[in-house]
Amino acid sequence: MTREEIIRVQTRLKELVIYDGKIDGILGPKTLAAIRGFQRISSLKQDGVVGPKTEAALWPAPMPERDSQVEVPAFNTIWPRQKDVPNFYGEIGKHQTQILLPYPMWLAWDLRQSIHKMTLHEKVAPSALRVFRRIFEHYGKEKISALNLDVFGGSLAVRKMRGGSNWSMHSWGIAIDFDPAQNQLKWGKERATLDGPEYLPFWSFWENEGWVSLGRAKNYDWMHVQAARL
Repeated sequence: MTREEIIRVQTRLKELVIYDGKIDGILGPKTLAAIRGFQRISSLKQDGVVGPKTEAALWPAPMPERDSQVEVPAFNTIWPRQKDVPNFYGEIGKHQTQILLPYPMWLAWDLRQSIHKMTLHEKVAPSALRVFRRIFEHYGKEKISALNLDVFGGSLAVRKMRGGSNWSMHSWGIAIDFDPAQNQLKWGKERATLDGPEYLPFWSFWENEGWVSLGRAKNYDWMHVQAARL
């Protein structure tokens, strides 16, 4: 790689919180270790070479914008109602895959720990990836961090609903929680930060894909979005 190409790679790896060295255009041990680390979490050959596959993973192709002349399908044509989730998604905890996030997220229970992948049901994973890419394109990394949209509260978790006997939507890997500390389960819009006007694009990206916000639908559990209708 040329010096300019190495700087580009170093800059991108620093954005992803994988490289913590200098942006100097030198392919040294730290840069090579960061490239191999990225290849590992991307399930690529860990050879330290930024070939076509590694480059495509570092800079995913932007999702095409929806044609303004094409009507977005109503969400009730995409995902099932909660009562039909077992038939549509199958056995709890099964049929899972991982998506590579376009920006790092941080574990809500340990904000020092970043994640780069998310486990979701294979039927919803492509949709979620499109949403995350749109969030990144719209807000950018700094704004995402300022709004705590990168605080990850969980996706796949095989458990019963809090205070109930039915399985949580998380049990199928079809729900995602964001910033739970500031959007607690029983908080309404008076306290939940995700009700703010600056979050409207965030919610529109999810709703255009048919996902349901419990906060916007029921005014509780504002942290939670799911690929199932109520």
